Amino acid sequence: MSSLADHYQQLPGTEGVPTPPLEEFERLRQRRGYSYRPRTRHLLPEGWARYTNRLFLETSPYLLQHAHNPVNWFPWGDEAFELARQLDRPVLVSIGYATCHWCHVMEEQSFEDETIAEFLNRYFIAIKVDREERPDVDTVYMTAVHAMGLQGGWPLNVFVAPDRKPFYGGTYFPPSDYPGGLGFLSLLQRIRESFVAAPDRVSRAGAQLTDAIRAMLAPTEGEDTWQEVSLDQAVRLYRDRFDDRNGGLVGAPKFPSSLPLRLVLRQYLRGGDSHLRTMAELTMNRMAAGGIYDQAGGGFHRYATDTAWLVPHFEKMLYDNALLAVTYLEGFQATGRREFAQVAREILQYLQRDMQAPEGAFYSATDADSLNPEGHREEGVFFTWTPDELTEALGEERGKLVAFCYGVTRGGNFEGRSILHRDRSVAELAAELQRSESELALTLADCRELLYRARARRPLPLRDEKLLASWNGLAVSAFARGGLVLGSPDLVGVAASAAEFMLQNMMQNGRLRHSYQEGMAKGEGFLDDYAFLIAGLIDLFEASGKVRWLERSLELCTSALEQFEDQELGGFFMTGPYHEQLISREKPAYDGVIPSGNSVMVMNLLRLNTLTGDERLLEHAGGALSAFAAQLTKSPAALSEMLLAVDYQQQTASEVVIVAPAGRPEAAEPFLAGLRRVFLPNRVLVVLCEGEELRQAARLIPLLQGKQAEGDRAVAYLCENRSCRRPTSDPEEFYRQLTGTG
Repeated sequence: MSSLADHYQQLPGTEGVPTPPLEEFERLRQRRGYSYRPRTRHLLPEGWARYTNRLFLETSPYLLQHAHNPVNWFPWGDEAFELARQLDRPVLVSIGYATCHWCHVMEEQSFEDETIAEFLNRYFIAIKVDREERPDVDTVYMTAVHAMGLQGGWPLNVFVAPDRKPFYGGTYFPPSDYPGGLGFLSLLQRIRESFVAAPDRVSRAGAQLTDAIRAMLAPTEGEDTWQEVSLDQAVRLYRDRFDDRNGGLVGAPKFPSSLPLRLVLRQYLRGGDSHLRTMAELTMNRMAAGGIYDQAGGGFHRYATDTAWLVPHFEKMLYDNALLAVTYLEGFQATGRREFAQVAREILQYLQRDMQAPEGAFYSATDADSLNPEGHREEGVFFTWTPDELTEALGEERGKLVAFCYGVTRGGNFEGRSILHRDRSVAELAAELQRSESELALTLADCRELLYRARARRPLPLRDEKLLASWNGLAVSAFARGGLVLGSPDLVGVAASAAEFMLQNMMQNGRLRHSYQEGMAKGEGFLDDYAFLIAGLIDLFEASGKVRWLERSLELCTSALEQFEDQELGGFFMTGPYHEQLISREKPAYDGVIPSGNSVMVMNLLRLNTLTGDERLLEHAGGALSAFAAQLTKSPAALSEMLLAVDYQQQTASEVVIVAPAGRPEAAEPFLAGLRRVFLPNRVLVVLCEGEELRQAARLIPLLQGKQAEGDRAVAYLCENRSCRRPTSDPEEFYRQLTGTG
């Protein structure tokens, strides 16, 4: 039987460089047990890859995509940098992720080019990094590019010295020279010349950039205090840049995270400003009706390239959808609009149907690209439609209906095809079609399901099947909160399955691991991994009433404090004592498309303090808020998620306790039904039955002392600062207490 070693050809330009371990390649190929289908244009007649590099030994889908480039790639590690030192060569650190469109383009254009590969192999050491596996490495070198005054993005290509200090970088480089710019091969030649001819200049550039990185990754210092932080100041910035026509912020591209809707809703709750509610409602409506939302399958694409949320970048990320599910749940509670609850329900259905691994946790992302009918990779072809395809999937009458309602035309709105979207609400469409709104909604729901099934027969986009602890923590929160708000025990069960998987398979020696692939947990957990999972476990405790989730969240919180807290200045570092020490240690201070670990960790500490009464947790939270006080005052939009924690602390958090009779958890349901109708973001919730679970919880939650049911009726307690209003067994009275009307 033919083996990989039988077909191995030396990578071009690698004379004098240690060769890859072919025997290990073959053992791994056989262990993986898949039909060998290399992703490369360099194929031998037998279907084997002409080239194989060390990335074949990795488990990251992104690194494996480059395993058959003619480039002599190394994974990040000491071996590559030691070889660079011995050979006195510059190092190319190329960073991306598996579902990155422009990463695919650069791979096909440059890293599959044998001429470029030969030059790169002969004069450089080339390292590939999956940014989702090594966010610490990505942050350091992305900051270097920003320090050069350049726009960041992926692929990220940075040139560094053997001491790991960067001296030049950028993002996507085309293979050949173009008007106004160098192609990748010309750039490599220039970098090589500079490294050889002017080593002192390269060294100075590296030292200067390293100093800049360290300064940029530290929080802004000042005399401000977090108690003086104004949410109104932050929201005013969003008001001034609000897009009154399309929602979100003016301009393009449009990211859902650019307008922090949860912050806007809290400020609306504080002051009752109707314009803030309008901002949130318009944005959520327009996003859900636009092409950025997958109208056939549910879930959101990563961002829109236009101002009207119509044309998305077609990647779908776990973190986006988990965060947006929570946003729409809060939007439903704040406005009472049931369509927002439906969007949240559809997002969670998408995640469960398309992104959940058999073990219970969730995969990371799906690609923007897929194969078109001619067999070529093309962005968006999986998600777009023609009128004929609608007719084939739905029949002529329904095909015309969907084309009318979702804007599918012969000319299309994206490269000759159409992205499904709605320019009008279902009510407006029903009036125009002279149908009842309920009938049209049911018909369109049936059609969307048929389109989803028809689409599933197309070549699927690549799915990155890494399981990341941080992003799964966000998913646990989304499903737990969804189960609570939508009254669905099944959704809570999904959250519990994902949490159970992580605690069983991604904990080693009492520490959380960062990722899980091919049956193995990998990498030390980062701050985000701990913070997001702790938040998910708190949400799961509130939704399920199972004390074990609260216990595990407290254990992980203790571990996070020990590993990541800055004992001197407050706040939390991204890495801990078990991580590799890079040229700079980040203290995350920016809430972008993913909240920073510091923002989420502060909120965790505040919530756990409210539950347990442990004042030490409040002190840690105060220390972190003080560390970022200057930034919260001067640039509040940079830490919009931390402002949620500021809001929590500036308001008095409510403590909601519902005690049901032993063995009758359903007795709490009428009280929960009222709670679902109220937007009460700054609160903790404890729902338990009398008996052992209540006694066990009371050891952690002093507030539970003396709380009990009333015969066969549940009793609700609404408290603040451990002082409770009159307990009630009347759900309507409880609702009036929650809304301040009774």
